[in-house]
Amino acid sequence: MISESNLIEVFSLHKINHTEYFQKVYEHIQDGIVVMRESREIIMLNPAAKRLTGWKVGDYVPYCSFCTTRNRRVETPSCYLMANEDVPSILSQMSTNRKKTLDVEMSVSVINRNVETGENEYLLVLRDCETMLKAQEAALNKKMIQALIDAKESEHKRLAQELHDGVGQSLYSVSVALEAIEAYMQDNEKLSSYVKEVRNELRKVIEDVYTYSYNLRPQSLDQLGLKAALENLIDNMKKMAPHLIFELTTQGLDRCDPAIEINLYRIAQEALHNVVKYAQASYVKISIRKNNTHIHMKIEDDGIGFDRKSIQNKGLGLKHIEERVDLLSGTCAIRSEMNKGTVVEVTIPRWRPNT
Repeated sequence: MISESNLIEVFSLHKINHTEYFQKVYEHIQDGIVVMRESREIIMLNPAAKRLTGWKVGDYVPYCSFCTTRNRRVETPSCYLMANEDVPSILSQMSTNRKKTLDVEMSVSVINRNVETGENEYLLVLRDCETMLKAQEAALNKKMIQALIDAKESEHKRLAQELHDGVGQSLYSVSVALEAIEAYMQDNEKLSSYVKEVRNELRKVIEDVYTYSYNLRPQSLDQLGLKAALENLIDNMKKMAPHLIFELTTQGLDRCDPAIEINLYRIAQEALHNVVKYAQASYVKISIRKNNTHIHMKIEDDGIGFDRKSIQNKGLGLKHIEERVDLLSGTCAIRSEMNKGTVVEVTIPRWRPNT
């Protein structure tokens, strides 16, 4: 813990006026800070306290619900925290001037004794529990979404392995067996032709199985990393859009946390799918740069662009991109102008595995 002398030394070293510094803290802190007399008349309060309660200087701080409903002796002060200075804080409800009751964590401490009036002056700190609960709920929702995505990717990996090594190999064995049978049917042209047709259809099914397996979870991602997986993705996209020119550039990209790799791959997959399906582009560039702390990925095309507001309820793919980036504590910027193409920029911090 930093001592007062150390704090003053830091202020002096950096030529910081500590009065101005604490004034900025007082003005910008999210907790409500109220200075009141023993009579509970407000002497001063910070912007956060005004925002939370609607109180102003000269108003009187009401007693909280805990103090108004608790059993106490007549001689005991009405305010529980004033009467029990050893209690750091309590959770209660406080009436406000905004026609609502506020759930708060509150603390009270003596900060000054007015020599003229002989009254103690108190510092009342209010922390909005509703805001805290919303932040906790948001964090919990984020963890739940992350768990669902992890479970989904794990299942995709299992199914991809099963399709590739199980179903795919079994179908290939059937194809080889049909080829062997066909060799004995040279004299029966009609039956031989039929078996050949079956083999051709079976080959298409095998290709579909391997495609489904790859889309579920590319083996190249787990074995070789993000760059190799994106190269394979681009090769597959070229088959879907032979007119489209793809360019992939990387800088400093080697292996990193598997969770980062799969999410960046899914983001690129979704963005390229949108380019092929909607952009009417002739060129798309994917660039990835990794340094000691961050990975930056940029996907840009020369397509027709779009108006984000007009597809607000339809652009689930874009929302999925933003959700994945948020789960990785990254930043995402999606910019598009009509007839000027689209740019998706993603920055992900802490790409190393947690240790």
